[in-house]
Amino acid sequence: MHCKKKRRRIGAVYSMTNAAVDNEVIAFRRGRNGKLIRINAYQTGGNGTGEAIIDPLASQGSIILSSHGRFLFVVNAGSNSISSFRVSRHGELTLVDVEPSGGVRPNSLAIFGSLLYVTNVGNAANASNITGFRVEINGSLTVIAGSTHALSTITAQPACVVFSPDGSQVVVSELNNNLLSVFQVNGDGTLTGPVINNSNGAGPFGSVFLRKGPLLNTEAGANALSSYSLADNGVLSVISGSVQNFQAATCWVSKSKWEHFAYTSNTGSHTITIYRIGDCGTLTAVDIVYSTFRAQGAPIDSGVSWDGRNFYVLNGNQGSISVFRIGKHGRLIRIQVIKDTGLPEVGAQGLAVR
Repeated sequence: MHCKKKRRRIGAVYSMTNAAVDNEVIAFRRGRNGKLIRINAYQTGGNGTGEAIIDPLASQGSIILSSHGRFLFVVNAGSNSISSFRVSRHGELTLVDVEPSGGVRPNSLAIFGSLLYVTNVGNAANASNITGFRVEINGSLTVIAGSTHALSTITAQPACVVFSPDGSQVVVSELNNNLLSVFQVNGDGTLTGPVINNSNGAGPFGSVFLRKGPLLNTEAGANALSSYSLADNGVLSVISGSVQNFQAATCWVSKSKWEHFAYTSNTGSHTITIYRIGDCGTLTAVDIVYSTFRAQGAPIDSGVSWDGRNFYVLNGNQGSISVFRIGKHGRLIRIQVIKDTGLPEVGAQGLAVR
């Protein structure tokens, strides 16, 4: 009797054009050495904002993968919708669904199991909010009745939404208010809250949870990274507060596979900062590296491959993606800057890495 061996999905990287008409996701295949080869472009069925600026959505998490890489989700900030794609074993995409985001200008997504939440920035007539969806078995989306919830103020300017490791809480970075709002997730998928916490430093932006609980959050104003413990009642307590890197525009953060290191994108100084993560989530800034060969790239969204071997970052002023090998002690060794991406030179957003 022969058992058929299950074939693993290939490594892949995805980014978004954010085009004002016919927004697209650009897909790349990861080679064995981590370098990228462009696969194709896939229309989202919605529109982006089309703004030719670095970081047009002012967010982390505008494009994300489900935990096993079967589905990909992306915001369409120009048409106020979310698109879901089915991901083939070889990294190709098939559009499954496009649904209204529950607000205006969606910009960040988070998934836990079959729960998907999106933050909406809003406008003069529509408040900043958060809305939830059920991801069906085929990847289609069903809005959760009663899940739309206001943030702390109508102009909160959410920058990132993340689930806690057990899925019981959701944290939203509120850039305008210097706040971190924590919601409790109810059994029916709706939210209760928020419990409002002050950010330790100015400009809370990108967030990532460690598996054992601590939350890491960048601070664009302080050019720093802070870590927090999260209590069951939604209160955040500082572990390491505003650990500065003396760079500029520290906005995005990714963690290494084994969570010994974190990497922040410092857009204004063209660098990546390497932070060591110690026991209980303590942080130490240990090194910096330029995103591109000539130190001209403006790094924004980033991610680490499933095998922990490679770090990827989108350069928002070039439409390029920089590829690094992760070495000993979390060191980043640049091995590729792929320029023929199909992304706009300025105005692309989001990076999802498998």
